[in-house]
Amino acid sequence: MKEDFLHYLWRLARFDLRDLRTTEGHPITIQQFGIHNTDAGPDFDDARIRIDGLQWAGKVEMHLRSGEWYDHGHDADPAYDGVILHVVMEEDRPVFRSDGSRIPCLELRERIPAGARISYRRLMHNEYWVPCQTQLPFVDRPLRSLWLQRVLAERLTRRGEAYAATLAGCGRDWEEAFFRSLARALGGKVNGQAMETLAASLPLRVVLRHQHSLLQLEALLFGQSGLLPEPEPEEASYVKQLRREYALLRVKYDLRPLPVTSWRFLRMRPNNFPTVRIAQLACLYHRSGQLFGKALAAAGTTELRNMFSVSLSNYWRIHYRFGKTAERSERRLGGQAIQSILINAVAPAFFTYGRLRADDRYRDRAVELLESLPAEKNSVISKWRALGWSAASAGESQALLELRDNYCNNSRCTSCAVGCRILGRTDPGEPTLLNVHEAERVYRLVG
Repeated sequence: MKEDFLHYLWRLARFDLRDLRTTEGHPITIQQFGIHNTDAGPDFDDARIRIDGLQWAGKVEMHLRSGEWYDHGHDADPAYDGVILHVVMEEDRPVFRSDGSRIPCLELRERIPAGARISYRRLMHNEYWVPCQTQLPFVDRPLRSLWLQRVLAERLTRRGEAYAATLAGCGRDWEEAFFRSLARALGGKVNGQAMETLAASLPLRVVLRHQHSLLQLEALLFGQSGLLPEPEPEEASYVKQLRREYALLRVKYDLRPLPVTSWRFLRMRPNNFPTVRIAQLACLYHRSGQLFGKALAAAGTTELRNMFSVSLSNYWRIHYRFGKTAERSERRLGGQAIQSILINAVAPAFFTYGRLRADDRYRDRAVELLESLPAEKNSVISKWRALGWSAASAGESQALLELRDNYCNNSRCTSCAVGCRILGRTDPGEPTLLNVHEAERVYRLVG
């Protein structure tokens, strides 16, 4: 059992509240359960509790064993002197504040519903793809839908914080930050980091200075990538031109290329090769330099899609990588690649722009954009669908990815609305903890 189970029991009042007493026998009346603290310090803030007729206001700390108070060093931390109640599964030793006063203790081991204990063990101890997959059908769809909205907001907030960090590293230059974000999105899961590193190694002001010449843009990007091949007999004149242009530009701007080992080609579809993606990035900035500004001004999803629809230059219509020829094709950015850009570059940029400028319009646009796109197609979304939870839009598929990554994989069932619903299901033979009037009072207290 983990401590987060105690947090769940307290947060939702899922324990027997009748005749509460401290381990010393003093009566307890909970008037306000407090606010769950997810940062450093005691677990719950702003609690209101009457103990033995005396009113207390302050913090609540929780442990499986009371002795963990000392194991965690709380006795030497002044932040814990404001704890008014120590809630534990079992009290194995009394706990004292730094002034020598004993902290009242509430023991829960005999007050937890049997159904909640059993459900918790089932969730925590199984080898399923997600802990709740056998019980997921019992959770109603409206609750799942509402929970996905919350999880999507968490994902956008988390990505927004990462975007804000990138923005800060770019001197708060929105176009520069978008350049890096766009490059990462083009690289996908395999080459995303390398693409972002490539963009970071080449200031956007240098890229825009050569925007008029596609050849020079390609020379800058391919040269910086380290993917330009060594001279070979009978190589294409285009490759010779790239090498010549980059040799001049490298000296002019004091550039240092990435090691060629940064890139991955193995087991990738040719359309996703980093050489193709770099050529597409060059085409995007050759056609339009201020991409972030144009994205902000775009009227809707269709206009955004058209912004990123480009065809490659002649050499890349018959090549996937340097040297070997392939069947001729326009090598346009496909629908899936553009959708990845909109999901992974445009939506986080909109959300961050709105958050930092305190403008809800752009945060709303980020959500609306994701909801206007079809659900993503990948192995994780396919597995959710097999469990009966299909995504209706990219917003929902993004939320399902976040749910798996940050909740299911970390067994955070007690912080998940789905997990709480499963834990809250009462077996038919289990007695209710409270009568109707008592339950109404508790619901008012916990919100």
